[in-house]
Amino acid sequence: MSSVIVSSRSARSASRSASRRLLLSGVFAVLAACTQASSAATAPGALEAGPRAAVGDARRYEKPSDAELRRTLSPTAYEVTQREATEPPFRNAYWNHHEEGLYVDVVTGEPLFSSKDKFDSGTGWPSFTRPVESARVVEKRDESLGMTRVEVRSKAGDSHLGHLFDDGPQPTGQRYCINSASLRFVPVNDMEKQGYGEWLTLFGRKPASATPAKVDVGKALTASGVTETALLAGGCFWGMEDLLRKIPGVLQTDVGYTGGNIEKPSYQEVSSGRTGHAESVRVVFDPKVLSFATLLEDWFFRMHDPTTLNRQGNDVGTQYRSAIFVLSDEQRRVAEEVKARVNASGKWKKPVVTQVVQAGEFTPAEGYHQDYLVKNPGGYTCHYMRE
Repeated sequence: MSSVIVSSRSARSASRSASRRLLLSGVFAVLAACTQASSAATAPGALEAGPRAAVGDARRYEKPSDAELRRTLSPTAYEVTQREATEPPFRNAYWNHHEEGLYVDVVTGEPLFSSKDKFDSGTGWPSFTRPVESARVVEKRDESLGMTRVEVRSKAGDSHLGHLFDDGPQPTGQRYCINSASLRFVPVNDMEKQGYGEWLTLFGRKPASATPAKVDVGKALTASGVTETALLAGGCFWGMEDLLRKIPGVLQTDVGYTGGNIEKPSYQEVSSGRTGHAESVRVVFDPKVLSFATLLEDWFFRMHDPTTLNRQGNDVGTQYRSAIFVLSDEQRRVAEEVKARVNASGKWKKPVVTQVVQAGEFTPAEGYHQDYLVKNPGGYTCHYMRE
């Protein structure tokens, strides 16, 4: 661990001289606490011993762009994972945390450590005897602070996690000294619904289903006989999708990009605001259960502010505009009628600026964007249902 940070945004913006004084005052505490574990460490017999069977996790864990990380991570998590900072000992989320479950990379969601391997090192930071799989944690030589240490980083996200020492308890004799801010905890009872069902074997459990909890669209389409698709934009697609997927009659949701002027754009290109694309959600629904008009009037126009031009909450730019990308003349007619009713309802103090335009090509977003708030509960969103 390399430096001490202050969690508040205002403190981080203080003068450089004040930051240097803070660093110097905290360095000795870091050196003392993070180089040798306390004699009060958990007894070796309390930890899981023996080799561990490989887990068949086929998920792809991808690191978001720096702009996305700045928007979604807490200031402390960003400083720790991206700038190798160190959070204060004994004043962090998991140093004294004992719940059973999985600790994953706060940046990518990649599984890193298990509560089975966690112990009390007395240092004030979460400590583990080993990662869930050795390949998921990368070791690097660190000669900062005038000593040679072994830094540990996540494989997929290259997040700074902490340091590795050889003063841990048996069976490994190792101590992974980790920043809480680099981790997100998934309770064992929530692992399957958050997509970590394969890892339940670490806890002597089996997943209830061998398949993800998401709707089997093929079966749903067959059962419904007829389906309809809507392309809706109303700000950050994470929050939109999280609300849309829960609507009765919705069979499938995918986030992506539409309405732009280049083919198959990446998030990096769309986030520049220069491609003309909007972050949008493709919604497949059963019109016998949910009509297009109801989807718009009772849901779409209530889950975002349709009166703010090119903006939702803190997200600003044309990629965050409010738009209904219609796929037929009938959808255009219904969308225009609903928009007019909403505009005349008096529920909004300003005019509705939602675009009703012909849909172009829809490009699915990168994998880490799909079902983001399912994989990252408590993640960033500015969407909620208005009365």
